[in-house]
Amino acid sequence: MPDIQPAASLARRIAQGRGLEPADLVLKGGRVFDLITGELVETDVAICGDTIVGTFGSYQGRREVDVTGKVLVPGFIDTHLHIESSLVTPFEFDRCVLPRGVTTAICDPHEIANVCGLEGIHYFLEASVRTLMDIRVQLSSCVPSTHMETTGARLEAADLVPLIDHPRVIGLAEFMNYPGVLMQDPGCMAKLEAWAGRHIDGHSPLLRGNDLNGYIAAGIRTEHEATTAEEGLEKLRKGMRVLIREGSVSKDLHALAPLLTERHSPYLCLCTDDRNPLDIAEHGHLDWIIRTAIALGAPPLAVYRAASLSAAEAFGLKDRGLIAPGKRADIAVIDGLEGCHVAQVFAGGVEVTEAAFAARGTIPSVARHSVKAPTVTAADFRTGGNRVETPVIGIVPGKIITPHLTFDIAPQDGDKKPDLSRDLVKIAVIERHGVNGNKATGFVQGFGLQRGAIASTVCHDHHNIAVVGVDYADMALAANRLGQIEGGFVVVEGGKVLAELALPVAGLMSLEPFETVHHDLVALRAAAKSLGVVLEEPFLQLAFLALPVIPHLKITDHGMVDVDRFEILP
Repeated sequence: MPDIQPAASLARRIAQGRGLEPADLVLKGGRVFDLITGELVETDVAICGDTIVGTFGSYQGRREVDVTGKVLVPGFIDTHLHIESSLVTPFEFDRCVLPRGVTTAICDPHEIANVCGLEGIHYFLEASVRTLMDIRVQLSSCVPSTHMETTGARLEAADLVPLIDHPRVIGLAEFMNYPGVLMQDPGCMAKLEAWAGRHIDGHSPLLRGNDLNGYIAAGIRTEHEATTAEEGLEKLRKGMRVLIREGSVSKDLHALAPLLTERHSPYLCLCTDDRNPLDIAEHGHLDWIIRTAIALGAPPLAVYRAASLSAAEAFGLKDRGLIAPGKRADIAVIDGLEGCHVAQVFAGGVEVTEAAFAARGTIPSVARHSVKAPTVTAADFRTGGNRVETPVIGIVPGKIITPHLTFDIAPQDGDKKPDLSRDLVKIAVIERHGVNGNKATGFVQGFGLQRGAIASTVCHDHHNIAVVGVDYADMALAANRLGQIEGGFVVVEGGKVLAELALPVAGLMSLEPFETVHHDLVALRAAAKSLGVVLEEPFLQLAFLALPVIPHLKITDHGMVDVDRFEILP
């Protein structure tokens, strides 16, 4: 267990709040940003155990910390993310993100659940009671996300219900199979009925009109897939809490910033969904989203409400979101509202230091040796068929929505080959859970790839092997190398591995410190760019090309998927 503050007794909290005895901890000299009135007020903040007991007054403490010249804001709440997509374990995620002021993370462990099922969810539940950050878990609703992919596990309502009242569980995670909801699929209905009256998180990209009404009527309360202000406003008007997302690939902040006003802010939250250590190191996490939103013209009061108070209210966390008596002592000490550069963090009354991290307990990793893909050869990447007209996945940088393009690609010797003059390169998905050995090939436009291949086992949400390339032998080498390193990322050119990152925990997470992962990601990005790749985040962009619940054209191990028609293309 981490060295966290014990819950103080009721009598001690009252006495310290009244100033009858010294508080356990007092932050002195700073200005509190009051999210109710919008005022910046110089005041002491008294803390008893893990709880704030005094504000707007003067206090004495057994320990006093001088925060003169600083601004105190409630700790930030990331309302939707998959910690696995940070590429590190929950313990390294804690070390990476908590010092940036993120004191609560609401995670959906469906990445690892798609690999190893309940074992992965239990891993996160056990880790969450040891981290300094407060990690809350939403139970993964769509494992697999659709019937059009092969996963390592399948979770039905009966598998999840025994965990419904677990103290770390906060609700049912993003309901991605929105066509299944609208069509009243029996498996979807069983989960929705089991969670009736509890929190159900949404996922409904581009869903509008009466179909959106039906989706919300199922009891779904929050949603993070709005990509335009018009879509976001419709969802707000229909009672959904909109989570503004700005991740390493999915970047919606600029489009949704006009919604971020003081009027709307009680119903808006912030989320990352997801950012990797490279992006966090170079830009930041929620701290970066906050300062970017303010730079775009959003009022600071609206932004900080969305980052804490509104998030707490949306997910029923009534014990946090304000610097006020009775609230959990989650506090970020920052240089100023516009800069949001975090100088100090207190999580549950504990000052966040390397010593505090070192005092935590850890747990053994799970889902090792999970890559059980067949060995492939260059011939496996040939694409047959006599039709010249060919569906092609388009890429929009910063979006996970992919246009359904069509190009004429004439077969040559029974194979449709990459065409670099039109930026048409091969993409393939190889089943890696040891279930059926499926392989599917197609075309994608937008990578800019001129040579070699890149491959990954981070492949949403089924996490099979995804590989993009122009040379079939290099594609085979990249895919086979992933099996040798227990999953991860690989860049190959000319029969040689240029760079790689091993992710041996379920093929998703490294066992190394986040600093090492950051270093390796820098090398991977450079190697990918040396092949001509023009995308800022090629590996995460690749991962989302296989997610068949995001419009419009995707690929899984079953084949090319027309998401709008919700079917595999012949």
